[in-house]
Amino acid sequence: MTYTLTYESEIVKPMDSHEMGLLLEQSRNNNKRDDITGCLIYYMGGFIQVLEGDKTKVLELYEKIKSDERHKNVHMFSEDDDVERSFPNWGMAYYPIDANSTNKNEFEQFKRNLLLLADFTEPKHLTAKLFWDRTKFLITNPPEDL
Repeated sequence: MTYTLTYESEIVKPMDSHEMGLLLEQSRNNNKRDDITGCLIYYMGGFIQVLEGDKTKVLELYEKIKSDERHKNVHMFSEDDDVERSFPNWGMAYYPIDANSTNKNEFEQFKRNLLLLADFTEPKHLTAKLFWDRTKFLITNPPEDL
């Protein structure tokens, strides 16, 4: 079976689409090599991510993320042992959208689509459920300073 964890963090310095693309390419390659699956949401300057795989590999990756200078306030809020993968075919999902560089209609459609995905996904364990619950909360309650 599989170990899973969910964390959230804030980005230290906003990344442009090229920087994000390089990060995702490297992450996808590493995760494929280590048989880690999951989902990454980047929204309003923050990350929320669920990771699934071998416990040792997932915890090593999480420690690497915690020490990555691009992240701050990294906080794990759920973990489970011996679960079925909720994202077995997702190496790393990402949709490149930003409230500052996208027109309002496109941004609102992205939020609606993400909420629908969260509503229609059937989590296979508590950590995946909490990931989608937190994602819905962040989408429906954006930071007041934006």
